[in-house]
Amino acid sequence: MRNSREAGRRPAFPPSVVVEVKALACELPHRLGLPLSRFSVSEIQREVVAEGIVAQISGTTLWRWLSRDALCPWRYRSWIFPRDPEFAAKAGRVLDLYEGRWQGAPLGRRDFVLSADEKTSIQARLRTAPTLPPAAGRSTRVEHEYHRGGAWAYLAAWDVHCARVFGRCEKTTGIEPFDRLVEQVMSEEPYRSARRVFWITDNGTSHRGEKARRRLRAQWPSIVLVHTPVHASWLNQVEIYFSIVQRKVLTPNDFVSLVEVEERLLGFQQRYQQIATPFRWTFTRSDLTKLLAKLDSKRPLLQAA
Repeated sequence: MRNSREAGRRPAFPPSVVVEVKALACELPHRLGLPLSRFSVSEIQREVVAEGIVAQISGTTLWRWLSRDALCPWRYRSWIFPRDPEFAAKAGRVLDLYEGRWQGAPLGRRDFVLSADEKTSIQARLRTAPTLPPAAGRSTRVEHEYHRGGAWAYLAAWDVHCARVFGRCEKTTGIEPFDRLVEQVMSEEPYRSARRVFWITDNGTSHRGEKARRRLRAQWPSIVLVHTPVHASWLNQVEIYFSIVQRKVLTPNDFVSLVEVEERLLGFQQRYQQIATPFRWTFTRSDLTKLLAKLDSKRPLLQAA
């Protein structure tokens, strides 16, 4: 309990000063003529003194004020408005497949959904000194300098409902490498004798448009190629698997050869397969409708800014 003297003590800074400081924190620094891209607490501290808002103030006080409104001007996120005129329709088809539906009807037991893409430019970085393993009080040490030992393109397909992963390393991307991935999957059961195998892909040149549909169906009549909208890689579930590969296999990038990169990638596939379960996908058509409505409401404001 505060005593009466503490309860009646005036704050060190009037509320108007707090408001001015928070307003400054919500500005883009370059619009104020400052050679900065983002504010840090120390830069805000320097600027509020320079502008005469306060004579002096501690970083702790500024941090406390900003935290009250969850203001973090040193952080940023990128964003992009949907530019595909058929964004809702294309995204809706993908989301339906994740929920086990196609064109309003449930998928059958002989229907399968695969999410596929390429992870490009996976380098083999040959460190100039051996990596040191962790020890008591010491983290793993990786030499900063390295020699480039070449690079792979890693092509993978993820079975959305069965949690199976297929992948291969290729020297480059393109129609032939992608078709080899398709053959790798489609030549195995249950895909070989499936009624329909839906392949969800982005709009890369190796699997884009009606021409790609005809090419793949000519060899595998059960394939239904489904494209995500442009700039919508977040709808492709294989990207989740790629993020796991990045964390578990490729970071830090420390290999003795390009062959070792391939061995580790394919070895991880087998290891991950032993514990894999379907990703818990919760974003639905209803969420998509709400998101697009929210973006549409913000578009005029940003265009006028």
